[in-house]
Amino acid sequence: MKRIKNRSWAEPYKIKMVEPLFMNTRQQREKFLMDAGYNTFLLKSRDVYIDLLTDSGTSAMSDRQWAGIMMGDESYAGSENFYHLEETVQNYYGYKHIIPTHQGRAAEHIISQILIKKGDFLPGNMYFTTTRLHQELAGGTFVDVIVDEAHDANSEFKFKGNINLEKLENLIKEKGADKIPYVCMATTVNMAGGQPISMQNLKELRKLTSKYGIKIIHDMTRVAENAYMIQQLEEGYAKKTCAEIVREICDLTDAATMSAKKDALVNIGGFLAVNDYAVFEKARNMVVIYEGLHTYGGMAGRDMEALAIGITESVNDDHIQARVGQVMYLGNKLIQAGVPVVKPIGTHGVFLNAREILPHVSQDNFPAQALAAEIYLDSGVRAMERGVVSAGRNIKTGLHNYPKLELVRLTIPRRVYTQAHMDVIAESVEYVYQNAHKIKGLKMVYEPKYLRFFQARFEPVI
Repeated sequence: MKRIKNRSWAEPYKIKMVEPLFMNTRQQREKFLMDAGYNTFLLKSRDVYIDLLTDSGTSAMSDRQWAGIMMGDESYAGSENFYHLEETVQNYYGYKHIIPTHQGRAAEHIISQILIKKGDFLPGNMYFTTTRLHQELAGGTFVDVIVDEAHDANSEFKFKGNINLEKLENLIKEKGADKIPYVCMATTVNMAGGQPISMQNLKELRKLTSKYGIKIIHDMTRVAENAYMIQQLEEGYAKKTCAEIVREICDLTDAATMSAKKDALVNIGGFLAVNDYAVFEKARNMVVIYEGLHTYGGMAGRDMEALAIGITESVNDDHIQARVGQVMYLGNKLIQAGVPVVKPIGTHGVFLNAREILPHVSQDNFPAQALAAEIYLDSGVRAMERGVVSAGRNIKTGLHNYPKLELVRLTIPRRVYTQAHMDVIAESVEYVYQNAHKIKGLKMVYEPKYLRFFQARFEPVI
């Protein structure tokens, strides 16, 4: 889909089926939010008008994926759909072996238990919630080695997902290469605002890790989106297809965890992909214990078929251009309205800078959580917090982790909403921003032991 400069663009699909949406009243939303403990994760989906909580498992599948669902082979062992999925992963991503799982965090659990020993250190380009928890439960300690620009919401640096190689090598020299089983490299970096890593940085990372005999484990949840940004921004890649760039990224890594609920356009599923047969053999044994037989893991045959087709569609240039383009459209509207957002605009959502929008609310009163609640009250748009609540507590001290970024994520599901929906969202956020001085913050009244942002409950500060 080549665009002519200054011409409008449209999504590269037409709509075959619709799901009605209903707007409720502010009075109703006040009750719904109170019942949910001011946590947007605890709202019922029927009470949400436009749902931007996550892009995980919320995409619209294509007619070909739905046709694939009807071809599900639900044999307990040796499902045809597994072999189609295996062949697709090998073709588009290049990894030799695949272990299907019910979703990405199961793959994180398996690789963490296999590779991490107590006392190990796990460097990565910013933490992700489930990834870090699995590393910690396996006895490891996460170390953030992302570039400094990633922690600055206003930095215009194009590749804020890059790893600071000097920080990484200093860590290797300080702790010893034998204490670092792998570097966790995400494409793109969710907690930084959906920011990409450059191919040049990845090539330099591969050279450094090879020097010390350290693996690169690729969190490839949004690898196609990262490939698109490389295509658009990095010298030498403008004429390459996203599929070619995706393969080049994967070929520079040793293994990958995949939450297929994002890039790969399915509602459930994931996998662990590895090149090392010894690691594969251990993983294949573990998946039988925790997920299911190695030829289905945690997935039904029909879902593996939809995933194989979704992978093929995900690297299509027309699709990925429109997908990221919709995010850019919303982000640019908010920038034009003067709303503080993470810059540059990321690939899977627009991240509001709650620290600047609510400078009068301390992190102890959870400004991003309060801002997400206020947006829902205004318009029924559900967003999610990515700040001190998501950062959790220090595993040793028990105190809050205080991230530099205090964000609200407006995550755009793939192939679900129209440009008109983006306009409605932008108008609501702008209105809340203009009245942000009225927001006082929240206090936490219930906190679960793990991943508290999913289930914590709050009350307004009076």
